[in-house]
Amino acid sequence: MHAASTQPVDVNWVAQMVAPLSDHGVGTPGSFLRKSFTLDTRANGKTLHISALGLYVCFINGQRVGHDILTPGWTSYETRLSFQTYDVSDLLVAGENTMEIWLADGWLRSQMMWGGRPIFNTWGDRIAAIAQLLDGDGSVVLSTDASWESGELPVRKSGIYFGEIYDASFAQTATAGSEAIAFDTARLVAHETTPVRELEPLQPTKTWRDDAGRILYDFGQNCGGYVAFTVIGEAGARIIVEHAEILDKDGVFYNGNLRTAECRIEYTLKGNGAEDYRPLFTFQGFRFARITIEGKAKVSNVVSVPISSVTEIKASFTSANKLVDRLFLNTIWSQRSNFIEVPTDCPQRDERLGWTGDAQVFAGTACYLADAQSFFHKWIRDVMADQREDGAVPHVVPDPTKMDDTHYPGFFGSTGWGDAIAVVPWQVYLHYGDTAILNEVLPAMVKWVDFVWSISDGPIVQPPRAWGARGFSFGDWLQPKGPSAKPLPTISDDAAATLYLHITAKLVSQIAEISGDTKTAQRLADMAEQVKTAFAREFITPSGRVGGDDQTSYALAFLHDLIPADKHAAAKRYFKNAIARSDGRIGTGFIGTPALLPALVKIGELGLAADVFLQEDVPGWLYQVKMGATTIWERWDAIEPDGTIYNPRMNSYNHYAYGAVCQWLLEGVAGFRPDAAAPGFESIIFEPTILDGLSPVAAHHDSPRGLIRAGWALDGDHVRYEVEVPQGSTGRLRLSPAYRNAQLDGATIMAGTEPTLSPGKHTITFDYSVPVRQAHDRPNVNVRTP
Repeated sequence: MHAASTQPVDVNWVAQMVAPLSDHGVGTPGSFLRKSFTLDTRANGKTLHISALGLYVCFINGQRVGHDILTPGWTSYETRLSFQTYDVSDLLVAGENTMEIWLADGWLRSQMMWGGRPIFNTWGDRIAAIAQLLDGDGSVVLSTDASWESGELPVRKSGIYFGEIYDASFAQTATAGSEAIAFDTARLVAHETTPVRELEPLQPTKTWRDDAGRILYDFGQNCGGYVAFTVIGEAGARIIVEHAEILDKDGVFYNGNLRTAECRIEYTLKGNGAEDYRPLFTFQGFRFARITIEGKAKVSNVVSVPISSVTEIKASFTSANKLVDRLFLNTIWSQRSNFIEVPTDCPQRDERLGWTGDAQVFAGTACYLADAQSFFHKWIRDVMADQREDGAVPHVVPDPTKMDDTHYPGFFGSTGWGDAIAVVPWQVYLHYGDTAILNEVLPAMVKWVDFVWSISDGPIVQPPRAWGARGFSFGDWLQPKGPSAKPLPTISDDAAATLYLHITAKLVSQIAEISGDTKTAQRLADMAEQVKTAFAREFITPSGRVGGDDQTSYALAFLHDLIPADKHAAAKRYFKNAIARSDGRIGTGFIGTPALLPALVKIGELGLAADVFLQEDVPGWLYQVKMGATTIWERWDAIEPDGTIYNPRMNSYNHYAYGAVCQWLLEGVAGFRPDAAAPGFESIIFEPTILDGLSPVAAHHDSPRGLIRAGWALDGDHVRYEVEVPQGSTGRLRLSPAYRNAQLDGATIMAGTEPTLSPGKHTITFDYSVPVRQAHDRPNVNVRTP
């Protein structure tokens, strides 16, 4: 099956990076490189190492090599370029053989960034390939050099944001030669993670025609991928496919939120019977497709083909609330859609960038839902490659602004975003017991923490307001602000940045201790304490108000133990008041939202946590589900209750960041999580949160140690909690003091103890009076279906 190897491969490169002379630059037709060669015998053990500047698809004797998509992938190209390794023995024959490499613009040189400030030729202006075919004894059978011929492809134009124009009637012939270009093979690294692959195709759930006679397809699920179809018709007929995530409130195809991304497929027929097509060098984010037929042709077998770097689901969560269950599934789909080579914000508009802030808040969830270890290993190396000399981490990685910052100066250095350089490796360590990633990234983590301290040369961080200024902060991005008549308070950039300096300094201190760097561990521990003291002095009033008296300030401060003990009771009251002022709804953005529910549980407000989580109005997790979402939205208010679409300038319907709540569903509600003292689920902490309206709850996670299960059911005041510990692991049971008369497998649990759970299944019972959820007067929200 020609699967690409993901194992470390040491290659002695003799091949040259070769550019086709048929190529005329960005936005022009793709090109191929071709070479014929002779084999005395079809010996086994033929190995192909291959990479490209741009994207490539390789064919040997007309048969495609491998099933990987968007190769060689996306890295920080100026320092790191992946190559793939395939066993191609079964494609070769004794005698004459031909290798052909198709090349297109890809991330290398098609449009990056958005609006009136696009960047082209971001990492180079020439597409090229490097390949060498080895015999079983390691000798070179074939390698790229200037003797390869070239020509244009039926792919007449392609781009990550643009889409693809394919003319099947184009006669592909060699019209030019090639030339070797300067390239340092030290940049080449063996592909470090699972390649992008197709998932199971999605059939249309509904098909209809609009007033213009165009055919519309609803695939029932938003995803990242492309449309595939079969067409029969006359030569020269054209099929045009457009993509959209939603319909407007009148049921009309809507793609205004794609901004300058055309997301367009054009296919011109050859006219020789049934023709199958799917794009080669692009992908889209969509649920709906609109097909226009020009000329005599008939389209059939139209499907949506999701693609992803993460293909297996590793967790589940079910409850009595079907909206919650769908929210969990929506998060899985948003991860799949946005884990395409790098952890992107969205798969559809003119962006699709590796935003560090999104990855930072979602990394823990990601490691539950999929095997993300190698995926994050690869990406965090790109983060280190793009980190600036002073320690600043880019807002997006790979960073398109690094090579040319003309339109995006200073696109780096935001707290909450750059902290991904520490938080992501930490989550990988917790989930996989991976100390190697901590040791590898630690120096870069320390540089980041020191950079944040340097912004204001002290424990209180005062980020400048202007975009591009050194240390600019996004704060709590997209934090809802309440009614315009009386906006709700929000966390200040100063408070947010100072909070994160404490969080990350403390975390990196712990990581340094694990890595054996005790000097750094002590220095950063001292720094964290200085920040904690300064935060209390600067942002906590004598009466106990924190930050801007907003939900994010309280959530982060409580969760990370920044509130002095003598202020706890008062701060708790203010925290509850902040939620009451927003009518029991969410008042947090990207950095505050993942902390909100865990903080409420930590301070004993389980009923309030249930109220906030389960309310179904905007802003709220379940609101978007009721409005027909099949993935996580970027904005709480992406569609208003009456169906009105928010301003398209920034409105994605497939962003995973707010799906980070699924980490809390597994760790908090179902109640299992890795133990930092014995990571990789060697030790598992079981600590359930019983919420009104969810019983019965059931969850699982396929951990590196094996299957973990946990679930509970409520019968009056009696709770039955069942767990399963995999072989090779142990569990630790922690129960809230509010849970009474607890028993483990029929034996009484002494109050204040944490019983050890051996591998296998266990039953815990206890009594608990679940707080009654509060009723709120809220406008009716109708479930929105297309």
